[in-house]
Amino acid sequence: MSRTRRSRIAHPIVVAAMTSALAACAVAPPRTDDPLQNFNRKMFAFNQTADKVAIRPVAKAYVKVTGDKERVLISNFFANLRAPVTIINEVLQGRPGPALQSTGRFVINSTVGFLGVFDPASDMKLTAHPTDFGVTLAHWGVPEGPYLVLPFIGPTTARDVWRLPVDSYFDPMGWYARNHDFRWHAQYAPSLFYLMTLRASALPLDPILDSSYDPYAFMRDAYRQHRLYEIYYGNPPMSAIEELQGTSPNEQNDQDIDQLLQQQQQYEQSHGINQNAAPAPAGSAPAPAGSTANPAPATPSSAATPAAASSSTPPPASSSN
Repeated sequence: MSRTRRSRIAHPIVVAAMTSALAACAVAPPRTDDPLQNFNRKMFAFNQTADKVAIRPVAKAYVKVTGDKERVLISNFFANLRAPVTIINEVLQGRPGPALQSTGRFVINSTVGFLGVFDPASDMKLTAHPTDFGVTLAHWGVPEGPYLVLPFIGPTTARDVWRLPVDSYFDPMGWYARNHDFRWHAQYAPSLFYLMTLRASALPLDPILDSSYDPYAFMRDAYRQHRLYEIYYGNPPMSAIEELQGTSPNEQNDQDIDQLLQQQQQYEQSHGINQNAAPAPAGSAPAPAGSTANPAPATPSSAATPAAASSSTPPPASSSN
């Protein structure tokens, strides 16, 4: 696995660990950033079951029949194939410099790199910096909206969900699927194979998620933190991190633990959140995610349908190039 892909996959996990360490130093106010938690937990459990029954076994089979070098070359090909998604979004974000760099990567890897199978652009210091339409919306001030877990797609938000149809429009695999109609829906095969490679690259992170006390909360926080880093291009301000955590240096030491717990319970009761929702059982698989994410990690960060062929979405849930 290439250094860039390993970094994108592990990033959400590293960020989550750092955030947890910071949060341990203070008591945070009640969590009010997941109003759809009841629905999300049901979808998360559904995705875990689908992953355990069908998606993860296929990813493991892919890893078994391919070597490390072969998987790197395949990942390089798909990363280069999805480069137009990054280029278009960097233009929409008003960032001509990165757009020109991504265009240079795409041209070099598509020619000298034999359709992206090899990555000579990285050796020429043209590093990859994938982005998507969710980041574009955030760049222009569109609020994140509630956190969502969608069947087969995995973690997203009301803002990030728009990257699925929009990025698919610029994705060559999405274009191919829209313009062909084969028997058994074979036009989606490239997208499904791409998603399977993303799931296979995240297999080493399964034990981390499985060993967490609440896999749902872990995935949620890792996804949102990973997206924060993508939105700020790897350098989020501390104020944004504190806002994501729901903490403030001036307020942390003034909060009473019992009062916070009472506020949390009142909030959950008023919003119909099941306080007794049991964490997913240990040994279950992570939710299939489209994303990027990297990640995310993430990934990235953190999928089983062509609709997710946009991120990690990896992530850890979303795209890669």
